Order: sequence, then structure tokens, then C-alpha cells
Amino acid sequence: MSKKIFGKLVPLLVQKQQELGRKLRIMEVCGTHTLSFSKTGVRDLLSPYVELISGPGCPVCVTNQSDIDQMIAYAEKEDIIVTTFGDMMKVPGSRLNLYQERANGADVRVVHSPSEAVELAKKYSNKKIVFLGVGFETTAPSVAVSIKRASVERVNNYFVYSAHKLTPPALCALLEDSTHQLDGFLLPGHVSVIIGRKGWTVLEEKNVPAVIGGFEPVDLLTSIYLIANEMNEKKRLIRNNYPRFVREEGNVKAQNLLKEVFSVCSVKWRGFGTLPYSGMEMHANYQQFDAKKQFAIEPLKSRVIKGCRCGEIVKGKEKPFACKLFAKVCTPENPLGPCMVSSEGTCFTYYQYEQEKESVGM
Repeated sequence: MSKKIFGKLVPLLVQKQQELGRKLRIMEVCGTHTLSFSKTGVRDLLSPYVELISGPGCPVCVTNQSDIDQMIAYAEKEDIIVTTFGDMMKVPGSRLNLYQERANGADVRVVHSPSEAVELAKKYSNKKIVFLGVGFETTAPSVAVSIKRASVERVNNYFVYSAHKLTPPALCALLEDSTHQLDGFLLPGHVSVIIGRKGWTVLEEKNVPAVIGGFEPVDLLTSIYLIANEMNEKKRLIRNNYPRFVREEGNVKAQNLLKEVFSVCSVKWRGFGTLPYSGMEMHANYQQFDAKKQFAIEPLKSRVIKGCRCGEIVKGKEKPFACKLFAKVCTPENPLGPCMVSSEGTCFTYYQYEQEKESVGM
């Protein structure tokens, strides 16, 4: 099936390449897509015709440094147990990361779901349990469920630091950047399960080719075909190439839950600065569970590692190879920037699958 699709795709890509006088520049927004392109070899297959550009699809990577430092600062409080998903543990703060804080005696615990953090709050009623909420529309509903549960069960020592972000505003910001030449987007499947095809209609207003895609080789190839084909249309529509999971309206129940528990706000992104209406903060009705509102912590002076290019990498302006730290002093074992930490991070994927190809000139 993949060979048949590739046979149809190549003539179309050659045609578009001749029309443009260059390779197509397509951004895969999701970090899992970045990993799939490299791991399956599809990136290599497409490389003569398409430049695949990794976008802001890793929630840990786009979290602003000031938020990272504030979250780590909770670990230094004796009466607080910090709970988090595992990919946050090695994210570098301006001073230490959470692994190092735990080694110094802080109570930091990896959980597999926010509900597990609520259970810890019930078990340790003399402690404050802070869950670090980092993610996009995909993971935010499970955090909202935990907050509602804490409210119903009157678990008054459970708190969330919300660093959740909305994906479409970041893509709009990229399109408004006149120095960024993009021919189309491969949109994230997991986010689209929640927001639906309709959640991306703001991109239709920008008239940019965009396709929601899955993660298997056949998904990747057919999505690229649809993007290239959509470039021929005067009026570009958002195409759903992941209909086995993504519906037109998305998960309406999850959307309503997010609207109930969170309010849309302007937040800072790594590399982007402040983006209007791109974040989720606790709704006024649930502010008793908002760690930001309930605990006054002295703001830290954040610093970014000199030479780290994560800010440009998450915008697709640079590839990891452009960073002088990449694969030298910055590795998955010793990450100096968040793009090397998460399995969804571009630097992590390129370290695992692409650096040998770069060294031999592929």
C-alpha cells in the first residue's frame, strides 16, 4: 500500500517542485510526527522533494523558561509534594532540574495521571499536592477531570500549576511571520481528536494547505499527498486524513469540560514570546485549586543556556544541527535544553535517528 501511494506521490511532488523552483516546505506540527518520519524512514524517502520542518508540537519544549523555574521552585517548599509526568523531570531549570531537587531531599513524584495526584492528596492531607500541568488540548481534559473531582470530593490540598497551551494560535503566529516560508501543515492527530477538524478552521481563513494525519507510514505519505494536492486549489480546506479517530466536531464533551474548568488567556511560549489567547488558566470558579493563585513564590530570574537554540527549533526556523551544543555537550543523558528531553522533542529525535545521516551528507 505504501509503495503504491509513494508511486502516485512522487510525480505530484516533482511537479510542485518544478513550479516552485525548490523543495516543498511542509511543517509537521506534532512531535510524534517528527519521530514517526525519522523512525520509519519516510523522511529519507521524501527528502529529494520535501523539506520536512518540525514545529511547536512538544508541550515541554514550548513551555517558557519562567514557567519551568516557577514549577521547580515548588519542590523547594517543605510542605509541598510536587507531582508530574516523567518527561518534566529532566527539563533544565535556571538552577536545577526536578531530578536534582529530589536528590537534594525534595518530595517530587512521577505520576501516570492527574487522578493519581488527587489520590496522593487524599492520602497526605497534611501536605499540599501540586500537579504540574504541561500539555496541549490532548492532556488538558484529564487535568480538568482531576480538578472537578477534587472539587466534588472536597480535596482541598490538591493544586494545579497550569501551563497548558492551545495549538492553533501558534500556527497562526508562524504564518504571520513573513520570514517563515511554509507551504503547508501536517496537523497533529492527537490534538485533533479533541478539537476536531472544525478546531482548525482558523487556518482556512489563512488559506494554507493543512491536513490532519495519523502516524503510520501510509498515513504520513497520504497526508503529504493531500497537502501537495491542496496547493493546486484556490480555496484551501482543512482535510481530515485521520477519520478513524478524528471527527468533524471533535470530542465535544472534552471541549465543554475545558471551557468549564479553564479560561483562555494570553501566555508566553518559548521562542514565540506572548501569544494572545493561546493558554489555559483556571476559571474563577476553580481558583482554589490554582497553585499560581494560592502560593506566593518569589519570582526567579530565569536564564537560558547560552547557545541553546530550542526557541528557534520549536518555530521551525532552525534544525538541531545548527545548534553548537547539539550532540556535543547536550545529549539525552545530559540535556541542556528542553528539546533534548522529551521523546516528542525535535533534538531528541534528531539525536536518535538523524545525526549519522547528517555526518555522511544524506
